[in-house]
Amino acid sequence: MRAFALSRAVSAKQLLVAHYAGPLLTHITAAALLAARDAGDTDWTGSLDLGVSTQTAQLASDRWQWRGAHYPYAERLKDRTIHYWNGDTFALASRFSGSLIKLVPTEWGAPTFEIDGIKMLPTSKESPFEDARRKVALIDPRGKVVLDTCGGLGYFAACCLDAGAVRIRSFEKNADVLWLRTLNPWSPDPDAPAGSARLELEHADVSHAIATIADASVDALLHDPPRFGIAGELYSQVFYDQLARVLRRRARLFHYTGSPNKLTSGRDVPREVSKRLEKAGFIVQLALDGVLALRR
Repeated sequence: MRAFALSRAVSAKQLLVAHYAGPLLTHITAAALLAARDAGDTDWTGSLDLGVSTQTAQLASDRWQWRGAHYPYAERLKDRTIHYWNGDTFALASRFSGSLIKLVPTEWGAPTFEIDGIKMLPTSKESPFEDARRKVALIDPRGKVVLDTCGGLGYFAACCLDAGAVRIRSFEKNADVLWLRTLNPWSPDPDAPAGSARLELEHADVSHAIATIADASVDALLHDPPRFGIAGELYSQVFYDQLARVLRRRARLFHYTGSPNKLTSGRDVPREVSKRLEKAGFIVQLALDGVLALRR
């Protein structure tokens, strides 16, 4: 298997603290803890990590205990919010640095995230994690070196790890999204034993960093860019030519496009993407909510 060329991009390990291990509260879990206390219960069993696991918290009148630490009860949390313990209080899992970026709960457990109120992952019909699993299956990552161009919360990378990829190189441009990953228990931790030898997460703009990747060194590729109006460079012919350059022959690529309304947007994005990928050297077909391409 060919190795990736070395990158000068800043490693996410240099940028971020370790993954958060404390409780995550939504208005549902916060209310359930209060209801159990008010009912006179001394224990409450449920999930404090967004459905990853089920554990028991010990309840007292003014605080509750979980994993050996004590926390105050949280009242009147808003819907569609996730809170984490910052050492003093339960704070919103959100940041504002030009755009408001927040972690958002879903009925499926695995959260999505929003940028200025725009949902970044599909959640209406199934878990965003299961949605990622179906898309990852299209590129068949087992035994392969995979390039994940726009890492987001890392669900593509996590599914590639589960499917047996030998190496995943993942890029994420937004530092606040990388911070959300440290809070999200569904996001893969590059420092964890399951991922440390196989997942390389970098804080970098893939539109520039891709120039550092060697020719024909990638066995499969996942491209989940922001919408065209935000990141048009990731839909350009120049970028698609680079994707073709780094992929070996007969390698698969899945490109998420979504299904933008042609009447309101004036664009047929899947068709535009398909035409540019064909010009770059791919055989293409529409698949799920994107384009599946095979490197000629």
